[in-house]
Amino acid sequence: MARNQERPSSEDENVERLTEELYRELRAIAAQQLRFERAGHTLQPTALVHEAYVRLSQQSSLRWNDRTHFLRIASRQIRKILVNHARDRGRYKRGGGLQHVTLVTNLAGVEEPVDLLELDDALDRLDGFASEGRQIVEMKVFGGFTEPEIAAALGISERTLRRRWLFARSWLHRELAK
Repeated sequence: MARNQERPSSEDENVERLTEELYRELRAIAAQQLRFERAGHTLQPTALVHEAYVRLSQQSSLRWNDRTHFLRIASRQIRKILVNHARDRGRYKRGGGLQHVTLVTNLAGVEEPVDLLELDDALDRLDGFASEGRQIVEMKVFGGFTEPEIAAALGISERTLRRRWLFARSWLHRELAK
């Protein structure tokens, strides 16, 4: 290795190794999140995974405990990329061209269209008083995690998880119905 080339830090190597190991799962998460987007979206699952990798590798203070924790962080990063992409396109400010998505997991109690930006704003408000509820929604709806995986990641029982999921889902339904 030439002297003027920097050697990758162990953190960068860790992100790269985990990304390679979990690439298929990350692509599945990205594809699942893209299902909520408009038809003909310009971003593809591979591009989302690559952008998430770049963002994760640039965060020197980022630490994760295990596979589930990493996937949860990556899933959130992918969702943020999509939200930023929607905002950059100006869909929110202009009103016209807003694309509605249907959350097939019945997040809102019924399968009705929900705007991604409105959902993101509602999740921010939920985070203000029930951050664990937000985490559950993100992991279940956007990350595709199972209830046992979510419960283990959060250190709660599955029964507690279901109770908090029902609360978060009901609260979001009410907020999005306004």
